Amino acid sequence: MIRRELVLDLLRTCNNYSSVIKLHSFIIKTGFFQDSYIASKLTSYYGKYVTLKSARKVFDETPQRNVYIWNSILKCYCREKLYAETLQLFRDMLRVEKPDQASVSIALNACSGLREVSYGKMIHGFVKKCNEMDSDLFVGSALIDMYWKCGRMGDALSVFEECREPDVVMWTHVVTGYQQNGESDLALGFFLRMLMEGSVSPDSVTLVSVLSACSQLLNVMTGCCVHGFVIKMGFENGLSVCNALLNFYAKTGSVDAAAMLFKEMKDKDVISWASMVSCYAHNGAADDAISLFNEMTCKRIEPNSVSVISALQACEATCNLEEGKKIHQVAVRKGFELDVFVSTAIIDMYMNCSSPDEAIELFERIPKKDSVSWIALISGCVQNGMAYKSIELFVNMLSNGIKPDVNLIVKILTSCSELGVLQQALCVHGYVIKSGFEDNIFIGASLIESYSKCGSLHNAIKIFNFIKDKDVVIWSSMIAGYGTHGQGRKALELFDYMVKISKIKPNNVTFLSVLSACSHAGLLVEGMELFNIMLNEYQITPESNHYAIMVDLFGRMGELDKAFGIINDMNVPVEPQIWGALLGACRIHHDTQLGEIAATNLFLSDSNHAGYYILLSNMCALNKDWDNVAKVRTMINGNNMSKVHGQSAIEVNSEVHSFTANDRFHPQAETIRRLIRSMEGIMRGESYSGDVGYHADDSLKVRL
Repeated sequence: MIRRELVLDLLRTCNNYSSVIKLHSFIIKTGFFQDSYIASKLTSYYGKYVTLKSARKVFDETPQRNVYIWNSILKCYCREKLYAETLQLFRDMLRVEKPDQASVSIALNACSGLREVSYGKMIHGFVKKCNEMDSDLFVGSALIDMYWKCGRMGDALSVFEECREPDVVMWTHVVTGYQQNGESDLALGFFLRMLMEGSVSPDSVTLVSVLSACSQLLNVMTGCCVHGFVIKMGFENGLSVCNALLNFYAKTGSVDAAAMLFKEMKDKDVISWASMVSCYAHNGAADDAISLFNEMTCKRIEPNSVSVISALQACEATCNLEEGKKIHQVAVRKGFELDVFVSTAIIDMYMNCSSPDEAIELFERIPKKDSVSWIALISGCVQNGMAYKSIELFVNMLSNGIKPDVNLIVKILTSCSELGVLQQALCVHGYVIKSGFEDNIFIGASLIESYSKCGSLHNAIKIFNFIKDKDVVIWSSMIAGYGTHGQGRKALELFDYMVKISKIKPNNVTFLSVLSACSHAGLLVEGMELFNIMLNEYQITPESNHYAIMVDLFGRMGELDKAFGIINDMNVPVEPQIWGALLGACRIHHDTQLGEIAATNLFLSDSNHAGYYILLSNMCALNKDWDNVAKVRTMINGNNMSKVHGQSAIEVNSEVHSFTANDRFHPQAETIRRLIRSMEGIMRGESYSGDVGYHADDSLKVRL
């Protein structure tokens, strides 16, 4: 006769689908299926190694159910995160069987999963009525866990305080609860109380929560003290604690400390590697992040999504397209590519590396696009100058029921500004009003800029007047708007009103706006005066853009020596755009000698902007210096530079028409050319004389 102990021994050896099925058959044949305890174990194994449906079948076919088999089926449902069904089973159990501590704990875990505090409170009331459970540490821990996960730290603390001798699990639950609910300072305070009372010692789980609290607070000193405590208590080789320390040092920017710890760790898992890659990527050591990720894959450590995202962000930061493509392939092999967070990181990487086509192709393959994916793609298109495409995507995004955030609306308004299409700006403005964003300062400033650049100054003024609490950003935007429309005097008046009446202190952007307005209007004296006010009255150190505007201002007015003098007096590095502004002025005023100085410095700056070289070529052509025209043309071709074709768009009858300079593939190209020649004749008849460039033979011409 087969003994019960043998069956129990066989049950303990079950660890896969096949062994459970075979043992079940054996139990039925030997008649032990009637044994409630054996049936409970079998139910548990079915749920773990086979299917929940099979476990439920075993449970339903058990004639005599005791608390053990009820607990087994409850555990199976809770393990599968079927929390509502778990609680329904618990209610069914209450009708026929008195639950024990394990039953109550499983039910409380289900309440935690559902964040269902009302039902949790009912179970808490049941516990208080049962004397044998009221002081049970296992149940107490489950209650604290349930309360903090439902955001009820007051109730969690009450349960803790009612316990006479709380164990380390209960202490840890309170510390974790405070930390997870964003009260990290209270988590550290409670940990200190734990140490001072000394009734129990913290374990590795406690220390992980404490270090997470230090990370949230960016509290370097306390985190370092906890590290010392870790070593003192002998937890320095614990993998979970070491990973928490890595995360702490990464969040606080302590790269060297994290690198030293990582190097000294005896055991490392994928979380360790991912934490270190993330540490490098987010603390200005992008090249080290990429190198470590490559080392990780060379050592055949399978990367997780976190490490892939961090490595992609490192490639994005360094515009390392080659490595970015390799990591993309790793994501494809691992099946991460279409994960929403990974795919967004890939899109960001391609966009920042000026490869929008690859980003768009990936986006189209994402099955479930969320707001993060849409925002990443649209923002990337704006960044890459694809204004029309970004607006098209924005419309599609709204059609798919995805709501944009403030940052995206600002970027879309930037696209409207670049296109100069008023109808688009009006549509976005309508959406802003409908969505309740019209009081947002940043959107207000962007609307002013967009309307100004779309030729509707009166709408920009309306937005400006509508905004009640105007900050320096709003004022600067409106000043820039007047400047864009050549109304330099109006810009100066508004600047004076802002400073003297509204008492708003201008910043460097404000001065950029007002100086640019002076440049466009040819207000040389006023521009010089404002530049001195910026320096002496507001102690704002001029940046490269300020100097470029001043050089442009002097250059427009023919004061080339003064423009050159400003460059010589600069206390910041002279960037190519400044020499470019001087070169442009030299071309306009036919100053070949100074133009050669500007050109020489442009070449020394290693600028690969083809426009500057073409500017020099044009200047040489005006002086009929064909040898140098040919030399510059050779330099352009030799350095593989190409001028970005000028693009424009006009709106006719609510339809946007795009134009590209030198477009020979437009289906109506010949008709367009005939119309342009006709218009040119009419303009010449009206005594208009445009800058038609120079007359070189075709082999030397550089197309503008």
